[in-house]
Amino acid sequence: MTPLPPGQRVGDWEVTEPIGTGGWATVYAGRPAGGQGGETDDVDGDVALKILPTEGLAPRQARKVAETARREVELGRRARHPRLIRLLGSFVLSEPGHPFLDGAIVLVMERAARSLRDVLESGVTEAEAGRIVAGICEGLAHLHATGWVHGDLKPENVLLMADGSVRLSDFGLATELTGDQGTHGYAPPMGTFDYLPPERWKAPLGEQGVRVRPSADIWALGVIVHQVFASGASPFPGATPVSRAASTQEYAEGRAPLRMDNAVPPFWRALAADCLAPTHSARAAHTAGSLLARITARQEPAGPDALPPVGRRWRRRTRAAVVAAAVCGAVAAGWSYALHDPGSAPPAGSGSAAAGRIRVFNVERSCQDRRDRNPECSLGLAIDPLRPYTIDNVVPTRVWHGDALAVDCRLSSGVPIVDEMGTWSAEWFRVRLPQGSARPTAWLPAVRTKDRPAIPGCPRPMPSHSYR
Repeated sequence: MTPLPPGQRVGDWEVTEPIGTGGWATVYAGRPAGGQGGETDDVDGDVALKILPTEGLAPRQARKVAETARREVELGRRARHPRLIRLLGSFVLSEPGHPFLDGAIVLVMERAARSLRDVLESGVTEAEAGRIVAGICEGLAHLHATGWVHGDLKPENVLLMADGSVRLSDFGLATELTGDQGTHGYAPPMGTFDYLPPERWKAPLGEQGVRVRPSADIWALGVIVHQVFASGASPFPGATPVSRAASTQEYAEGRAPLRMDNAVPPFWRALAADCLAPTHSARAAHTAGSLLARITARQEPAGPDALPPVGRRWRRRTRAAVVAAAVCGAVAAGWSYALHDPGSAPPAGSGSAAAGRIRVFNVERSCQDRRDRNPECSLGLAIDPLRPYTIDNVVPTRVWHGDALAVDCRLSSGVPIVDEMGTWSAEWFRVRLPQGSARPTAWLPAVRTKDRPAIPGCPRPMPSHSYR
């Protein structure tokens, strides 16, 4: 597309300058066109205008462009979160006198100050790098919990706002998880070579495309973590994307070790290595939520946008990522609970007897020996199924694989939880705790059991106030 000059009118917007160009789209900075009303009324300040032209494309290409735009709009509508770039609107241009714009699809988004790619070569402090990686994890955890895979995670698609906060962007290759139990989806065989996991190179191409799972985003995250500390260098050697892809395959097949730059600090080296596990099954144990928990457990807040450490009150509910892994560490008794306790009493009319029983299931095979009560294999029961599943929302009582629990009722619309294999569900069971426990009931996420007893539904609990 011929570059648009400053002042070019695009719908209710005016182009101010180009920002960047990709495979299907060009992004411009824009501002309200002044005194025209329309879509600009609720916008304060500059925006980014992502223009996807269709003029001159073959019908099949035009359909791909339209599908790319549809996917971004759908995700923007259904998966809003402070760590995802906000979609402000979309429209199709009718410009018969301007062939490059006629029929173009325009996505209007909030404007970032720069991308992560812009700051890689100059380098960042470890504290700043940790804050950025934590923000990426938070965005990924939300995406995966709501049933989406980003599919093209790379520094260009990690945006930094003027206040330093992190946003994930460019969801043109995002894939909705539609397989059995929402474990995978299908996407066109596209992506950026440097960030594709090893299994994608050998994935069979079916009628729906290639299979995509959340672990693909975790692989890309591992590459990004290395780049953040190594001034943009990939962990896989090679002068071109193709040669680096060949190095990736050598590593995945066990013919070469994973060599990281000495500039990567030990904690981040270990985290990146987990993200870069060579197979999907090994990588799936490290979800975005569990990685976020590891990061927040070791670092203190470093500014107004920093994530609070595990164990403290979350500043805003919408900022908390869903943490799906077992919540590790000792949980102190004697907390002060909320004014309304969503797990304090059995459902109305159920009587004192439990409605059924379920067995706890841990997908980690190393944790399925019932004789081994390893604390690292214990699973947390939540106080409130409507709040983020973090350490300040877990009862002191722990459970292990195979434990049988009495269950009162089932809640179908709590906070979505993802397990280590990428299975996710918003369903929860209210279970009875042993006599003498600090509280009578707690909540087990449905991804932690394979049982589906015929039990009554729970009345939706009133959201509780903050814990401490």
